[in-house]
Amino acid sequence: MGGCASKDKKEKVVENETAAAGGTDGGGDDATNNGGEGCVSNSMVFLSRNKSDTMVDAAVMEKMEAGFAKLAASDSKSLLKKYLTKEVFDALKNKKTSFGSTLLDCVQSGFENPDSGVGIYAPDAEAYSLFSDLFDPIIEDYHKGFKKTDKHPARDFGDVDTFGNVDPTGEFVVSTRVRCGRSMEGYPFNPCLTEAQYKEMEDKVSSTLSGLEGELKGKFYPLTGMDKAVQQQLIDDHFLFKEGDRFLQAANACRFWPTGRGIYHNDNKTFLVWCNEEDHLRIISMQMGGDLGQVYRRLVTAVNDIEKRIPFSHHDRLGFLTFCPTNLGTTIRASVHIKVPKLAKDYAKLESIADKYNLQVRGTRGEHSEAEGGIYDISNKRRMGLTEYQAVKEMYDGISELIKIEKSL
Repeated sequence: MGGCASKDKKEKVVENETAAAGGTDGGGDDATNNGGEGCVSNSMVFLSRNKSDTMVDAAVMEKMEAGFAKLAASDSKSLLKKYLTKEVFDALKNKKTSFGSTLLDCVQSGFENPDSGVGIYAPDAEAYSLFSDLFDPIIEDYHKGFKKTDKHPARDFGDVDTFGNVDPTGEFVVSTRVRCGRSMEGYPFNPCLTEAQYKEMEDKVSSTLSGLEGELKGKFYPLTGMDKAVQQQLIDDHFLFKEGDRFLQAANACRFWPTGRGIYHNDNKTFLVWCNEEDHLRIISMQMGGDLGQVYRRLVTAVNDIEKRIPFSHHDRLGFLTFCPTNLGTTIRASVHIKVPKLAKDYAKLESIADKYNLQVRGTRGEHSEAEGGIYDISNKRRMGLTEYQAVKEMYDGISELIKIEKSL
């Protein structure tokens, strides 16, 4: 399925990357901040690469050509189809990142799932630069005008005390959640990770989270060898992520499952960290009801604490780096589960109001799901070109307006 899928070739490359980075701690100047290009400095590592390392092999090329033809002939509405023109395809199909990732590694999920909304992932951080002719217009389209000449602003969580409860009477908002994604510096994304790296990352995350205190104090549960009773409890709590998402599977992001995957939650079950599901880390704060202020403050405290212990991948222009381009920048997704039965009868109106505030309407169980009992998952859509605080404020303002309109109907 492309360079990253070839385990032997990939492990050789990753070992070299690690050596050049001075270990896998990712703490040196060669990590992702080096010119904003890739996971480590590529100039040192690949001077000795032979021609076969830089060429896309015939089998991969054949799959790529077939996939492109199939997508072009489909009625897919994905951003991938919109922007992967023949000209762009021909310009990128022979390129390969220093981790061995090809264009196929980026687009194979969109090729296999024409119903994708976006259809592209970055197998490693360098892919955003090498395949920028495709990533940049998709990023601009999804993030509402974040152009290739734009630069994502510096991290700013703002005044965490300015948000209150969006639904003090509890009539509409069932629950509130704010999450962000983070990638560990010095490691590629899921498709390029070796089994040893998965284990190493899980150990780092587990030991880091065990140092959290106060409201964040809790326990890490590895998926490998998980006790059945624990597993059932995590499923009942809607905490446990599962293997089998077809979009991630097609992107080659579920290798060595369940190795290196795990879940942490605090004693109150209001704070959660996923390790190596889609991103290296998904940091989540949530609770029942509409108190966005409380949920946001908890998340900010947690992110600041974890960041002191684990260096995260950050790009000068794109912000925090993630596997999916929809999550770049702030990586913040602030959402509510909300009951708006009157607006739900006119879904087009609900969508148009949401769109006005740059909000995304999803089914109860998130993307690619239906609304159950008239409950929708509504979140901020833009994550780039604005600060963390501004992203959450868009959701806060939009939800407040939706509630106001629902009450007036």
